[in-house]
Amino acid sequence: MTTDPNNHDANEEPIREHSFDGIQEYDHRLPNWWLFTLYGAMLFAAGYWFFYEYPSTRLPDDKRVEAEMAAIAKAAANSGVEPADDELWTKSKDPAITAAGQATFLTTCASCHQPDLSGKIGPNLKSQIWLHGGLPHEVFHTITTGVPAKGMPTWGPVLGRGKIIELASFVMSFHKKGEPIIDGSKMAKLPASKMPGIGTH
Repeated sequence: MTTDPNNHDANEEPIREHSFDGIQEYDHRLPNWWLFTLYGAMLFAAGYWFFYEYPSTRLPDDKRVEAEMAAIAKAAANSGVEPADDELWTKSKDPAITAAGQATFLTTCASCHQPDLSGKIGPNLKSQIWLHGGLPHEVFHTITTGVPAKGMPTWGPVLGRGKIIELASFVMSFHKKGEPIIDGSKMAKLPASKMPGIGTH
């Protein structure tokens, strides 16, 4: 459009006074949809920067990844899948895990098994004689489901999978992979306090 803004039909739309290389523009107001898009994008950009870049409002990326990985690990630990024997043997050599398992043992198990695992109402947990299976995953299973007939609670719903892994790892830290496993359920019946095995109760 190159019409002189001072010389145009009154019925025509107004023309802006400025020109670029002889080109002039109609003085149209931008449509609302265009303005809303522009202002919305500006607000979004400001909010995005404030949330993702302003250091006091959000964890750094590396810390956020660590937190998400920890949440995933926690969810996996609380799932219903029994851990593999190799996993529990490995954890039984981890001081942090066995210390956590010991803390749980002292508050939930020591009254029946003694703090040193030597047995009282419940069997000796350091013996190679096992009443309900001596492989690590079997110990985990026994703790989880309990032995109600012998008075051992079902600890699964109370402690959760993560703490039971720690607990089983603590018990297995008194044993070695490949050691003999004697089936105590086939032995002559003895009082629980005299049975040198593990029912995990």
